[in-house]
Amino acid sequence: MWNQNGPPSDGMEKHTFVLYVEDKPGVLNRVASLFRRRAFNIESIAAGHTDLPGVSRMTIVMDADDTIAHIVEANLYKLVNVLRVEDVTHTPSVARDLALIKVQADSKTRTEVLQICDVFRARVVDVATEALIVEITGQEDKIEGLLDVLQPFGIIEMVRTGRVCMTRGSEAPTVHPDFVPARVPEETAA
Repeated sequence: MWNQNGPPSDGMEKHTFVLYVEDKPGVLNRVASLFRRRAFNIESIAAGHTDLPGVSRMTIVMDADDTIAHIVEANLYKLVNVLRVEDVTHTPSVARDLALIKVQADSKTRTEVLQICDVFRARVVDVATEALIVEITGQEDKIEGLLDVLQPFGIIEMVRTGRVCMTRGSEAPTVHPDFVPARVPEETAA
């Protein structure tokens, strides 16, 4: 149950997990299936390459209490292709979402829509005679605020990414355990 001051009153809150995984086919499916099998809902998921060859990074957000979050983390580590899992919910970090919003804006309303975008530090990335495509990056509540203000103009289409998150500071997490390919000894000639 949500209260007006923030997180749910029953101990549930949005937990953000950062996963480093092997960049192989089927890994995303295996991670998503773990949540599905245990009837946990994924609030958002974002995945992409890292600066390390063969390693991808996923950011997953879900509603959970601390006990469930620990269970999810432990179960993620059981997946073969998962190299590292970090719950960054209570760690100082920077988190962002991205949205592209196509909004109606004819010659009469275009100036007003542009002013609203300026207030939200959103930028126009495409202009048509009757519409604009606006790009906004920020916290979820900032994006929701812009959507609320643009709604009266007519939102034609909208797409959002999942949250991406990075911990603050100069330290980079190591992908642990180190990926060491198995070596099979060559057969000796008889």
